[in-house]
Amino acid sequence: MKNLWSDKDSKKLSGVEMLAYTSRLIGANPDLVVWGGGNSSIKCLEPDHKGQETQVMYIKGSGSDMRTIEKKHFTRLRLEELQLLEEREAMTDEEMVEYLGHTMMGGNQPRPSIETLLHAFVPHDHVYHTHADAITSLTDTPGSQALIRKLFGKELGFVPYTRPGFTLSKWVGKIAKVDLNLKGVILDKHGLITWGRTAKEAYDRTISFCSKAEKFIQAAKRKRPASLGRVTVKPGSLVEGLKRRVDLLPVIRGTVSESQRMILLFDDSPEVLDFIGRPGAARASQLGPMTPDHIMHIKPKPLFIQNPSKDPAKLAQQLKAGLLLYKKNYLSYFNRYKDPKLTQLDPYPRIILIPGLGMVTTGKNWQAAKIVQDLYHHNLRVIQNSSAISRFQAINEKEIHRFEYWPLENYKLTLLPKEKEFSRQVVLVTGGASGIGRATAFAFAREGAQVFVTDLNVQGTTETVEAICQKYGAHAAEGCVLNVGDEKGVQTAFEKCVLAFGGLDIVFSNAGVAKSSSIKNLTLPEWEQNLKVNATGHFLVAREAVRILQKQGLGGNFVLNATKNVTAPGKDFAAYSSSKAASVQLARILAIEHGEDGIRVNIVNPDAVFEGSKLWEQMSRQRAKAHGVSIEKLKEFYVQRNLLKVQVRAEDVAEAVLFLASSRAAKTTGAMLPVDGGVKEAFLR
Repeated sequence: MKNLWSDKDSKKLSGVEMLAYTSRLIGANPDLVVWGGGNSSIKCLEPDHKGQETQVMYIKGSGSDMRTIEKKHFTRLRLEELQLLEEREAMTDEEMVEYLGHTMMGGNQPRPSIETLLHAFVPHDHVYHTHADAITSLTDTPGSQALIRKLFGKELGFVPYTRPGFTLSKWVGKIAKVDLNLKGVILDKHGLITWGRTAKEAYDRTISFCSKAEKFIQAAKRKRPASLGRVTVKPGSLVEGLKRRVDLLPVIRGTVSESQRMILLFDDSPEVLDFIGRPGAARASQLGPMTPDHIMHIKPKPLFIQNPSKDPAKLAQQLKAGLLLYKKNYLSYFNRYKDPKLTQLDPYPRIILIPGLGMVTTGKNWQAAKIVQDLYHHNLRVIQNSSAISRFQAINEKEIHRFEYWPLENYKLTLLPKEKEFSRQVVLVTGGASGIGRATAFAFAREGAQVFVTDLNVQGTTETVEAICQKYGAHAAEGCVLNVGDEKGVQTAFEKCVLAFGGLDIVFSNAGVAKSSSIKNLTLPEWEQNLKVNATGHFLVAREAVRILQKQGLGGNFVLNATKNVTAPGKDFAAYSSSKAASVQLARILAIEHGEDGIRVNIVNPDAVFEGSKLWEQMSRQRAKAHGVSIEKLKEFYVQRNLLKVQVRAEDVAEAVLFLASSRAAKTTGAMLPVDGGVKEAFLR
């Protein structure tokens, strides 16, 4: 394991700034800590609110991430008051949390870590706790204490498994005080704790011990290269695999989203396929997580599909049956150890393993599903490492349940921001590179949706996706180039959307073209182009969307961007108005045919949206001529034409689309909503 310490970067640092620096070094290595795991602290002298020198301890706040941690993410506490608790014989979790709150120095700080007392009781200034794969691989084997003693001798102590809290803190503190020559301790199933007089000393010890464990495991794997058996299920061909994924992901999503919608990620990396293709993986994957810290992300165990069928339809049936059986078994597991105070969590798996195909992970958004994916990569490595040493052994089922429903661990979930209106939903937008489409894509992302942007404009599509991700987070949006008049292209775009996020919930069918010309001067190619995009394009998009939404069985929303011209056609706009009218009739029939599927279909009728619109850039001169005004006065003409005397913007239309797709319009389908400032000629009749 590489030591990342830099004397140059650290020489001017001290106190909590040094703690933050060292914590980030640890967080930078995913083999040490993953997604919010790990812990770090420093003890030092600082002035209190009265200016008197006081012993304080800074410790990583609950929910902080060591990769990006800064001074503000640590909690500052009175060390002397923490150490008074060493004399206590016992303390409940609730008592401990309340006491810790009283020792905090100042408000507006994160909640202290569950491990605060453990760090306080260790008689060393710098303490680091990591969940290194290599160390966990040693503890996740039978006879782990003897193995660790043999490997590390008297340099490290060993603490049998117990949940974090007062008792564990007492044990670690006592061991550290009895033998001041110890450089740290290993917590069974719970990682490595090192300490030192300086941050560098404690960090160096972490790297040294983990490196020694890695070398031991590498030697063991050379002796037992196929500890879980040799691969018996080979990966399918890429083309076949892609097709099966697109067919299966909506089926999985429809089932696991019974109580709340989930975003899905697919992983067919060689590491995953190699692991799940071995005969021993089926059993080993069901034994529990490598460390209980990850349970709230990955649940007690994954769903493993035994002997998956090569027939897509049969495999879909296997998956549905497997998911329902998992739910049944989870309910039994919950009831075996339930307490009247407990509220049952989601009974579906976060991980689905399909030999020969790959791994599916689920989460409330892309980031959450990615966390699960990354964590299970570590889990499968530990399983393989432990199996090479002897065999993988996690904590028992009862303790898994206690940890999964442990109030102090579940409290972390309450620290998360409230989910937004379109959280957990996947939205596909056509014509999303500019104008109304771009504004609507941004609006859905702002409200928590995963957005898939499509457009014929290659550069505009890329720029829109990148801008959304920069503003709302990595992978808030994905996208691809799409000509909605191309049948194969539409199918491919929807497949890419499913592969990106696992399914579909909302479609904003927005892409369109316009030609301003009198009928006598309109050419047949111009007429056909308008029909191809504004009518056939909406048909192809609607057909593909419905196929996916029906497969999911979760209902859905289809919003079509028509135009004011549908109800109040204008001069020299025959091709545009006629093709848009056809799309409106299509939408109405779509609403009629699929209401029983819970699919709502509604229409927005905007008028004169200029800003950011490529369509208006192309036809402003012709529309000015048709209305008998100069191009400079065209915008004002449209403002004065509507009753409210307002300019309609792309963001106004976006808000109407969001309303129609939201639960606020849950009882509305087949409706047409004008966004035109009030054009009386366009009033619905």
